[in-house]
Amino acid sequence: MFHSSGAEPASRPVHIIGGGLAGSEAAFQLAARGIPVVLHEMRPVTTTPAHQTDRLAELVCSNSFRSDDAERNAVGLLHQEMRAAGSLVMAAGERARVPAGSAMAVDREVFARHVTETLAGHPLVFLVREEVTAPSPDWADVLIATGPLTAAGLAEWIAARTGEAHLAFFDAIAPIVHAETIDMGIAWRQSRYDRGSDPGGGGDYINCPLDADQYAAFVSALREGETISFREWEGTPYFEGCMPIEVMAARGLDTLRFGPMKPVGLSDPRTGRRPHAVVQLRQDNLQGTLWNMVGFQTKLRHAEQVRIFRTIPGLEGAVFARLGGLHRNSFIRSPVLLSPDLRLKAEPRIRFAGQITGCEGYVESAAIGLLAGRFIAESRAGRPARIPPPETALGALLAHITGNACPETFQPMNINFGLFPPLETAARRDDRKRAITARARRALHAWLEGEKVPAAA
Repeated sequence: MFHSSGAEPASRPVHIIGGGLAGSEAAFQLAARGIPVVLHEMRPVTTTPAHQTDRLAELVCSNSFRSDDAERNAVGLLHQEMRAAGSLVMAAGERARVPAGSAMAVDREVFARHVTETLAGHPLVFLVREEVTAPSPDWADVLIATGPLTAAGLAEWIAARTGEAHLAFFDAIAPIVHAETIDMGIAWRQSRYDRGSDPGGGGDYINCPLDADQYAAFVSALREGETISFREWEGTPYFEGCMPIEVMAARGLDTLRFGPMKPVGLSDPRTGRRPHAVVQLRQDNLQGTLWNMVGFQTKLRHAEQVRIFRTIPGLEGAVFARLGGLHRNSFIRSPVLLSPDLRLKAEPRIRFAGQITGCEGYVESAAIGLLAGRFIAESRAGRPARIPPPETALGALLAHITGNACPETFQPMNINFGLFPPLETAARRDDRKRAITARARRALHAWLEGEKVPAAA
């Protein structure tokens, strides 16, 4: 367990509630600019249904930050912008990186350890292990970055303070398999379209093939599998990006074949042909001993997971390091509650950041934390917050959650090119993406050049 030593800073510290990706990123941005921070993290005093350690920035679902392609993918562009803005999360991600084709995946233990040690060792960060049920009226600047697993007491305070009933959805976790228990006589290494970082070594993903009969039987088993009952939580919507595998299976026989089990770009070396369907596993740690079942988030009971997933060719003898699970996620109606600089309109000393604002994804959560830290630093310097241009990935994401999204239908959103302002001239799809990213880089450069407070180290 990590604790900062010494007394709480005497000069007006910023109080950050929540040591996830957003809170950790915001704390780093502030401390790097000479502003003291009190970072309140309730673990291990109070645990959550999803976390397993007391480390800051623990990754509880996938170990992937998704595509790192800054030319053709919006999240890859966001990666690039965060690196340019001095992001701790992206620096830790590079240190913990594992092979994942064109995606950015990390060893979650190495990643969280680096973030924790960086902040716990910083002289301006005071780490307090406690559950905060309400911000103290004596705190001048407060950032709530408790994420989708906000504890009940604070969630009740937020609902009462905003006058809005907070929304909720379910988020599902995929299983992790021990590598030595995968039958490589059936499975094989290959990245889709051979785009892996080491094509000569077989690619970055392990693929388990299913023929038509095996696939149909697997879908049937998923549909009939016993799931966890949630009673009062039933009826809460799922976020489409984390749809449980059995819920997708119930939508139609071919739904999975056009989703996480799509076989395009892959060829079974035993037959030389593309399989009917495929289950992909992505490396989950630096040693390559753990592999994540891509897209296999689930609310199946643990015994059912073992039974059903062992019917997948190549996983008949699989031993699971972690089985899938499901937890409740909460978020606020940011488009009506927050100002463009992430202040709570009802109480401007309070800001929000991370997934609780309605952005979805590790990188998006950290990005909003990065902006929140910068905005508070500018406020402390007596200047208005410099909002990133909407042409940038940072600006497009911020604009979506603080005003562009429809409040009545507001749901968690990943960064995507649909959030960016339209181009002035029409272009083909690939040309359009490159034009958007080129425009974004120009806008980001101008925004960073205009910064008057010291940049983060």
